[in-house]
Amino acid sequence: MVPSGYLATALPDAVSGSVEIDTVTLSSLAPDPGWRRQVLLDRELIVLATGGHGYAEVDFRTLSCRPGTVLRVRSGQVLRCTPPRLNATVVRWHPEALCGLDINVEEVPSWAQLAGEDEDAVINEVSQLTVDTRQHRDTPAGRSLVRHQLAVLLLRLSMLPSRARHPKRPEEITFHRFCREVELSYQHTRRVEDYADRLGCSVRTLTRACLAVTGRSAKQVLDERVALQASRLLAATDEPIARIGRWLGFTEPTNFGRFFTREVGVSPGAFRATREHPGPGPVVRPRPPAEANGA
Repeated sequence: MVPSGYLATALPDAVSGSVEIDTVTLSSLAPDPGWRRQVLLDRELIVLATGGHGYAEVDFRTLSCRPGTVLRVRSGQVLRCTPPRLNATVVRWHPEALCGLDINVEEVPSWAQLAGEDEDAVINEVSQLTVDTRQHRDTPAGRSLVRHQLAVLLLRLSMLPSRARHPKRPEEITFHRFCREVELSYQHTRRVEDYADRLGCSVRTLTRACLAVTGRSAKQVLDERVALQASRLLAATDEPIARIGRWLGFTEPTNFGRFFTREVGVSPGAFRATREHPGPGPVVRPRPPAEANGA
């Protein structure tokens, strides 16, 4: 849910192409050779580190990377890799590319360190996908082949041994439904009552579910989502602060400033002023462990 105008100001030409599924190098995503700025993404990514070492900042969280590291980065998130000593192959696709295929992308971990047979298998999948996206993507059969290869890669990643699977508790189901509703409506309302009405539950039930999953209230989860989006736009675009605030539903710039300062700890202007100076850790409070799509 990011306006096209924001993406146009944030994305290099290499990221904003129209190919449904393709593979590129990590360096081609950078707005400049030094990765001084975050990149606001309009595609889903799988990043497979192939050489060197370094750190990736995904939504302001610093993740260590070395050969065999796999990252899943969602459309709408911001990405920066520092220092620029990391080589990686990036598989990227538009969210609609997997329509009709029976795969839950949310099962793919955001970070994983591969080893042994798992690493060999994923490297082989990515290597073959790289070849086929270049040779066969211009024919219907080739596009179908590439779609299914991407699905196989994502399924393989979702089945990594480190992925513990447990039946979802009622609180988790309610929480995930809440997150999906927040993604659709956080620009328009920050009232927990509105979300409870849409979900057909009480505010108390919704708050209890959020506390059980994240340790934070429904209102805190909602406000953190708004603050995260504000941080993304402040870091990756040059849009005026007041316009960002209006897009997020704040009619007065002072209200947006107070909200952002309360949630992040610094003013919007101060946050933007430091965006070209990578820090050792997250600036924005971490999101809930079960992230909603696009978050």
